[in-house]
Amino acid sequence: QVQLVESGGGLVQAGGSLRLSCAASGRTFSASAMGWFRRAPGKERVFVASISWNGGSTLYADSVKGRFTISRDNAKNTVYLQMNNLKPEDTAVYYCAVRQYPGIATSYSEFRYWGQGTQVTVSS
Repeated sequence: QVQLVESGGGLVQAGGSLRLSCAASGRTFSASAMGWFRRAPGKERVFVASISWNGGSTLYADSVKGRFTISRDNAKNTVYLQMNNLKPEDTAVYYCAVRQYPGIATSYSEFRYWGQGTQVTVSS
């Protein structure tokens, strides 16, 4: 059974940093693109970042470009999201997701497997 487990969330002051991790188990995802989404209170889940199967391509939402970095370690079946210069509007539950295809994507419907989410709260 496929399982994605996020970790690394927490409470941080504006301008601070956090590093999210998402460990996958149940099968290897070295040939699959992975991504991060987030859902702020009262809002829909939105795309944050995506990375191709080998890390060669990445894509970011405009709201996080230049502040967040997505990366992956296929040997560990893990994807990361380094978040710097955090802002209160980054407060959300962050979800990792895995596609069944190698290329990056931005749509919720293009991702097959999902984690349970980790809370990130940025105080002003």
